[in-house]
Amino acid sequence: MKKSLLLGVAFAIVTSCGTSSKSSAKTTQNNIPEQIDPSVYASTITSAELKTMLYKYASDEFEGRDTGAKGQKMAIEYLKQKYIDMDIPTPLGGDDYFQEVPLEKQKIAEIKMNVNGKTFENFKDIIVLSNSKSITISASKIIYVGYGIDDENYSDYKNIDVTGKIILAKSGEPKDNSGNYITTGESTDTKWSNGYKSLSNKTDVAKKRGAQAILFIDDDLFSKYAPFYQRQSAGNIARRLSLKSNEKDILILMINETLGKALHTSISEESTPKEIETNVTLEIENKSDAITSENVVAFIKGSEKPDEIVVLSAHLDHEGIKNGEIYNGADDDGSGTVAILEIAQAFKAAEKAGHGPKRSILFLHVTGEEKGLLGSRHYTDNDPIFPLENTVANLNIDMIGRTDPERTIGTRNYIYLIGSDRLSTDLHNISEEVNNTYTNLELDYKFNAENDPNRFYFRSDHYNFAKNNIPVIFYFNGTHADYHKPSDTPDKIEYDLLENRAKLVFYTAWEVANRDQRLVVDKAVME
Repeated sequence: MKKSLLLGVAFAIVTSCGTSSKSSAKTTQNNIPEQIDPSVYASTITSAELKTMLYKYASDEFEGRDTGAKGQKMAIEYLKQKYIDMDIPTPLGGDDYFQEVPLEKQKIAEIKMNVNGKTFENFKDIIVLSNSKSITISASKIIYVGYGIDDENYSDYKNIDVTGKIILAKSGEPKDNSGNYITTGESTDTKWSNGYKSLSNKTDVAKKRGAQAILFIDDDLFSKYAPFYQRQSAGNIARRLSLKSNEKDILILMINETLGKALHTSISEESTPKEIETNVTLEIENKSDAITSENVVAFIKGSEKPDEIVVLSAHLDHEGIKNGEIYNGADDDGSGTVAILEIAQAFKAAEKAGHGPKRSILFLHVTGEEKGLLGSRHYTDNDPIFPLENTVANLNIDMIGRTDPERTIGTRNYIYLIGSDRLSTDLHNISEEVNNTYTNLELDYKFNAENDPNRFYFRSDHYNFAKNNIPVIFYFNGTHADYHKPSDTPDKIEYDLLENRAKLVFYTAWEVANRDQRLVVDKAVME
């Protein structure tokens, strides 16, 4: 960043009268409110600087920034140096701008299973879905939990203790005499009956109940997943990354109905939970490798409410190199990454001029988004640098440098907003007001509907904040022909749009950080 530009801004703010109706105000020595015009600082966000940075960040030199790989290490060093050059410190102290994110590169575990003297085969009868270590388990009893549901209207766990036990659960959900699902009284699929989602929910229940392992019977899912896992085990599909957790593990196994009936002959007809006498031995060999990736964090301390945190985020990783081709990820998410850097520069210019934000700003560049929102999940679930209860909002940027070719109606000067009204009416109104005052983009809520089939609300890093009832906005330009392809290169970026969209994020963050009252969360989601 150019130091001469920052000095010029400091001089300009002293001589400016600040006429904007949405300008923040601070009290002078004579108790006269001083109007602060944030557009002076927003002017430091320029398409020229965004372009210069993105051509570097999304160049072949960075090798596609694959999580944990050489290119990702180069990317984090680049970001660290930018913050050092801007004199923006790290919240971790010293020159440590990296929050380590412990990951595992998983190879499908090998398993041998014996039931009452009969051996069952890996991929033919059983697959290991989750396990972090090699383990041998022997048991003379298992607990059959029927459908494995634990809901306010229906529970398979009444009067049974599964702590430390192997449990057996089947797919689906019981229905009432009218053919409706018993938990909702409706015929549409529920969280307990809908395929892999139901497995996840039933596993969560088993984990909370203290089970050591869950054997999940689903012939349809098994027939779909077993061939994929077998190909991955053979090395024909890249190994996936997962986030290490400090929580106690639960062994998750999917089995077919043949094995299910060997464990309990009446699974098809019977729903009543019971203890089953059966000799079971499981031998699992885990072949995962531990790797470390990093989030990059920088921080401007609030002048009046330093303990309240506004988080600005973008993911720093991309797809790396595949079949010899570099996936540069200029839009996804090089555009968001460089936008955060320019927004940080604008806030730093304000701070140097004596107009730093009232609340603290955390600039959070997360790793592992392409692998399953891993870096942001580590921040929220395992190691929040600042307490989540003190986190006021998360403004997340993921692809803001292109236009959606499917969007044929309206101006090119648009942005998709997702989630702005999901948790806080305040945040939505602020977003609309600052846009009307400063940027005049067309705010398109096409993908914000709760029944949006693309489910973008759940597919970027803001979701890990939203699930903790922290208000979010996801800024997104939509997909395009180069999405997740080697052709997502810096020459395809529309830098004037990138500048305008970055300024909208800055103005929104400015207002959230400087308003007198903290955002009200009036639509909190209850567990």
